[in-house]
Amino acid sequence: MSIVKNEPKIKNPLIVAIREQLEHRALWMYLLCDEAKKKGLDAADYAPAAIRRCGLYQGGLLRAKAGGKDSLKGLKRTLFTKPAQWVFEMDVKRCTRDHLDIDFHYCPLVKAWQKQGCSDEELKTLCDYAMCGDRGIAESFGCRLELPSTIASGGEVCQIRFVREGKK
Repeated sequence: MSIVKNEPKIKNPLIVAIREQLEHRALWMYLLCDEAKKKGLDAADYAPAAIRRCGLYQGGLLRAKAGGKDSLKGLKRTLFTKPAQWVFEMDVKRCTRDHLDIDFHYCPLVKAWQKQGCSDEELKTLCDYAMCGDRGIAESFGCRLELPSTIASGGEVCQIRFVREGKK
């Protein structure tokens, strides 16, 4: 029996359609890792680095869109838009230049992996790989990413915390 609870409350058809696109992306990631495993490769040897590169690339685009500034207010405005907030059922807890704290109440990526029958341990691992993209985005904004809790590890929410180095 899985400890992971991940059921959406928002059922709007457009939001559901967007979630299905995100699930499809997560399915690709899972299948790539699974096929590599069948060939004797360890996803830990390549997936985190590749996904971090994607995050660094995306982070650069987001910084440019935010006027080239590294303020986390710009990151919220460009990445964590209202539609994104609905898709992941987010609560923005704090948003300053140096801190961006968001709680996600639903994760379509975890849902995709659950549909594939992933174990709780696999969910945690895949989530950690996926979060390397967010770590790359954080790095692009001169920050670090903290994850006090994740849905994939059985938490009620994903606590996503972008924190500028040296700031409390």
